[in-house]
Amino acid sequence: MTNSIERFTAADVAVPAGHYSHATAWRGLVFASGQLGMRGDGTHSADQPFETQVRQALKNVIAVLAKAGCGPDRVLRVTAYIVGVENWPAFNRIYAEAFESAKPARTVVPVSELHHGYLVEIDAVGVRDPSE
Repeated sequence: MTNSIERFTAADVAVPAGHYSHATAWRGLVFASGQLGMRGDGTHSADQPFETQVRQALKNVIAVLAKAGCGPDRVLRVTAYIVGVENWPAFNRIYAEAFESAKPARTVVPVSELHHGYLVEIDAVGVRDPSE
């Protein structure tokens, strides 16, 4: 592992539209930027149901973490921003499916709105295997 900051872009996740990387890593820590439910080709899914957006956002986060060498079982913390507290049970169910037996620390923050009209944004912090 290096002492310099590494930056990662996952090929199957939409290219960042702003001045940021999909993920950065320092030593063993991996920080995944907030991911919306944007498809890998850059098209939006904000017009899709909440559940579809959650699945895509989680897929994006997991792909970004994987690019940086961190699997779902090595995620330390997740923060999810969801529009509408009534969406919490659906989010929790889909999240549990995606992470299976892994149970990272988590914060779910109800918000009034997100960029491009999305209903969910998810970021994460993970740790790479020190042997890699």
